[in-house]
Amino acid sequence: MLASTLLAPGSSQAADPDQTKKLRNAVTTEAVMKRLSTLESIAKANGGTRASGTPGYKASVDYVTKTLRKAGYKPKVQAFSFPFYRQLAPSTLAQVSPTATTYVENTDYALMTYSASGEVSGTIQAVDLALDDLEGSTSGCEAADFTGFTAGNIALIRRGTCAFGEKVANAQKAGAKAVIVMNTGTPGNTELLQGTLGEPLATVPAIGTTFALGQALATGTPTVSIKTSTQSDIRTTWNVTAMTRKGTSSNVVMAGAHLDGVVEGAGINDNGSGSAALLEIAVKMAKTPVRNKVRFAWWGAEELGLLGSEHYVANLAKKSPASLKKIALYLNFDMIGSPNYGLFVYDGNNSRFTEDDGAATAPKGSAAIERTFHSYFASRGVASEETAFDGRSDYGPFIDQGIPAGGLFTGAEGVKTAAQAKKWGGTAGVAYDKCYHQACDNLGNVSRRAIGLNSDAMAHAILTYALSTKSVNGKSTRKGMEWEPAPGIGTSGSRTSGGYAGHGHHGVER
Repeated sequence: MLASTLLAPGSSQAADPDQTKKLRNAVTTEAVMKRLSTLESIAKANGGTRASGTPGYKASVDYVTKTLRKAGYKPKVQAFSFPFYRQLAPSTLAQVSPTATTYVENTDYALMTYSASGEVSGTIQAVDLALDDLEGSTSGCEAADFTGFTAGNIALIRRGTCAFGEKVANAQKAGAKAVIVMNTGTPGNTELLQGTLGEPLATVPAIGTTFALGQALATGTPTVSIKTSTQSDIRTTWNVTAMTRKGTSSNVVMAGAHLDGVVEGAGINDNGSGSAALLEIAVKMAKTPVRNKVRFAWWGAEELGLLGSEHYVANLAKKSPASLKKIALYLNFDMIGSPNYGLFVYDGNNSRFTEDDGAATAPKGSAAIERTFHSYFASRGVASEETAFDGRSDYGPFIDQGIPAGGLFTGAEGVKTAAQAKKWGGTAGVAYDKCYHQACDNLGNVSRRAIGLNSDAMAHAILTYALSTKSVNGKSTRKGMEWEPAPGIGTSGSRTSGGYAGHGHHGVER
């Protein structure tokens, strides 16, 4: 029998992991890795990518829906149009004068998603950079910032306050040939800025840089040359959702992962990992007699600005607001197998990351979700840390509606510290995922240990809330629920991830 030992809101303890043990044993590392292998094969058969708007993504959707139907679900496929984007060739950025310097793409600078194509050269002109006061940058957010701007120059803007697309649009109106957006320069915001304009509004090249390069370009009036080659058009992509048959539909638990990757590669860690683990959990929970229905979701076009989850939530808000209100919470799983992983839980109480750090306000109940994950890892003898609750993955549209959210993340381009290497293993001074958004994000770019640890934590949280969301929204459940795997599914499996002894992101940024 499954003990219903879930807690009252505000409790510091977590649900008893024993009540989810059978499910966790059924969701094996081997099974998740096999699904990842299938996703890699799909990419290989479709030009090496599973990005939304490509045949590889359509094949990924077909694989997920076929698997769900076989398990007894009735999946829904939601089509929507979106602005597709890809870079057709490497870009270049070089200082022509006063000192000839060639900069390295994806090290010193990165092309912004939805940048236009172009080959231009011009004089750098700083736009309200305020480098003597790094907090609260509004550089490029108002037309008045461009008073005195010389048409034909290249605008140098600093990140902050408004969306990148707004900064670029204002620069274009002022006659800029190209736009360079430097990082903010505040603690934690000095690295390479990899951003998106949100839509194909640019008519000029747009790139992001490190704070250091921005500082260098702001000194004097250097002349630079920029060359970009990109493609943008409107295409169709899809979200996939599937609901458990049992449970009440008045208090729905949602769990999601984005199914798409970037065009550069197969997207196996980002985010085949979250998608594969979620699919395996859904299969094993197909016949589970839960009290709250679970709606599993695989999102399209996340890499281009959370477009799939944004579309889903906006559609519910417009056409079925009552259904939106019945979502008790949302759990997000984006990159759970980084090779140099950390075990990160979204900071649902804003205790580690505040609004000054770019964090969003966490809806009430999110803190309880954070505790559930931390307490589960602790029960397994594994340490975990927080990652910023900044809305930069698919939980963003849900928290905008006041829906409590939480989830897991194993790190992207951030660098592992010495303390974290001591805690989880791996290599200090190296990115959590050195293949983040690159062609090398394949099956060899995944930690089996991280997959095992996180798929267990996912299964624990999903089933915990499928039984009761009392700790999140005060709604309880009846005791005495019994979990059963789907017919033909075993309840044990080996754990090649090594047991439990040790283990942004995306969106329109400002």
